[in-house]
Amino acid sequence: MLTFAAAVFFLIITPGPGVLSAAGVGAAYGMRSGLRYVLGLFIGNNLVILAVVSGLAALVLADPLVRTFLFGLSTAYLLYLALRIALAGSNLAFIRADREPGVLAGILLQPINPKAYAVNTALFSGFALMPDALVAEAIWKLLIVNAIWVPIHVVWVWFGVRLKALDLAPDRQRRINYAMAGSMLLVVGLAVWSEFSP
Repeated sequence: MLTFAAAVFFLIITPGPGVLSAAGVGAAYGMRSGLRYVLGLFIGNNLVILAVVSGLAALVLADPLVRTFLFGLSTAYLLYLALRIALAGSNLAFIRADREPGVLAGILLQPINPKAYAVNTALFSGFALMPDALVAEAIWKLLIVNAIWVPIHVVWVWFGVRLKALDLAPDRQRRINYAMAGSMLLVVGLAVWSEFSP
């Protein structure tokens, strides 16, 4: 279980749309709004887990046309987010929102977040903890994933709030934006590589 927990930690903490947008909401609107948004991300992520565990995601993604369309849509969205972050200039960007996002915005992000599917598929289809008790294994995995997922996302909101409060010089803010955009591009690159590698 420790190996599984370590995998959960490292897969979730890496930058993706969920954590970067959580930090962005924290930076733009404060801790309370960030936590509301994280509640939505939490619900959305658990809906993705349900789709993965039930096989619904596999059923939908079994059609090559649907899979290619959804992959293209989600990749384009991630590239758009990376571009917005990189071009935010000297404003600390993360993933900025024009208006305060709430719980619904968080819920709606996860079904189009390719990282959510990739991470949850890897976690719930790999790491056999109880091969003879699949339901118990899924429940334990769900508990472990959420016990790690929630604090990581809360820390990202706090990180956004703290960075905004530091009032960094414009060139430092720009460097942070470039680093976050680069992280997003890395996630896109890994997704494209895993999609098309033999």
